Amino acid sequence: MSRADREAFGVYVHWPFCLSKCPYCDFNSHVRHAPIDEERFARAFAREIETTAARAPGREVTSIFLGGGTPSLMRPQTVGSILDAIGKHWRVASDAEVTLEANPTSVEATRFRGYRAAGVNRVSLGVQALDDASLKALGRLHTAREALDAVAIARGAFDRYSFDLIYARPDQTPEMWADELKLAISEAAEHLSLYQLTIEEGTPFFGLHAAGKLKTPDEAVARALYDVTQEVCAAQGLPAYEISNHARAGAECRHNLVYWRGREYAGIGPGAHGRLDIHGARHATVTEKRPEAWLMRVESIGHAIVTDDILNSEERADEFLLMGLRLAEGIDPERYAALSGRALDPDRIATLREEGAIIVDADGRLRVTQSGFPVLDAVVADLAA
Repeated sequence: MSRADREAFGVYVHWPFCLSKCPYCDFNSHVRHAPIDEERFARAFAREIETTAARAPGREVTSIFLGGGTPSLMRPQTVGSILDAIGKHWRVASDAEVTLEANPTSVEATRFRGYRAAGVNRVSLGVQALDDASLKALGRLHTAREALDAVAIARGAFDRYSFDLIYARPDQTPEMWADELKLAISEAAEHLSLYQLTIEEGTPFFGLHAAGKLKTPDEAVARALYDVTQEVCAAQGLPAYEISNHARAGAECRHNLVYWRGREYAGIGPGAHGRLDIHGARHATVTEKRPEAWLMRVESIGHAIVTDDILNSEERADEFLLMGLRLAEGIDPERYAALSGRALDPDRIATLREEGAIIVDADGRLRVTQSGFPVLDAVVADLAA
């Protein structure tokens, strides 16, 4: 593992607003019909960044991720002010990855060059599907043509870009998905995030699904769709480096690797999560989710942290296992042992190897196999027990 990875430090900034709420989404996103006071929010972001940097000083930021919500609803100058605040309170590495999540609408795509000038060097586009009927069913506000046009604009404005697609959609067959995926890869260049549609409690899709009005593929078809995803992406040079993320070698999202490799990151903005190492203890932080409540709290006391738990060694080790085994590169069992104070059970490892769910490399790294990934939760639970 490189020195750069050991010292990776990410900053996640959450912009919580959307034009509309997608029926499958259970993220912390909010629709407001009155204009958002961006200057006031920008000042609050800067304040929370300052307070967080005082708790975790001396870090060098290797990645910044502006997520949401829909960060591409922000004006480029708002993004610039947030990035300036990060640079004021922490050192930012000269090759830091700065990603902004964007909707692929023509209005937002016109801002791409402004984001580039503000300091963003990578965009992640929420395309979600490449056919209009599916986009409408998913509650998206763009067409397939508009999405591909936005991808082309991103290609011209940024050296690095990615987009998301959702599969296992109603009535989707493996053949349809393979064709859509090949089109996506021809446009994606280096990175794709491919998520299986999950029905989350509290979303409109949950109610429709429960009432029998939304039929998703059964388990066998969902597995076939997953297998097609792996086969097509690998054949096209974008193998999975994480359970839902595919990239050409060297094009992995460096910010997300901070999470999956168990490194430090600051969570800024409404509902943001963070992991900070302070005086030898790992703090798991969460901020106030409601945007206006977050704003008032930051203006009042400088931050909006509502949860600040110190993780014990077992919790740290379990989190490392849960996140690290999502990666194709797997984990170093010695790091698990150093965190937890105990080694992984060799008998459990032997059983999972016999079942074909994991392999242990010559250098000792433990990795989940292609057939193990669909049952990753069970593998993690077995190893952590």
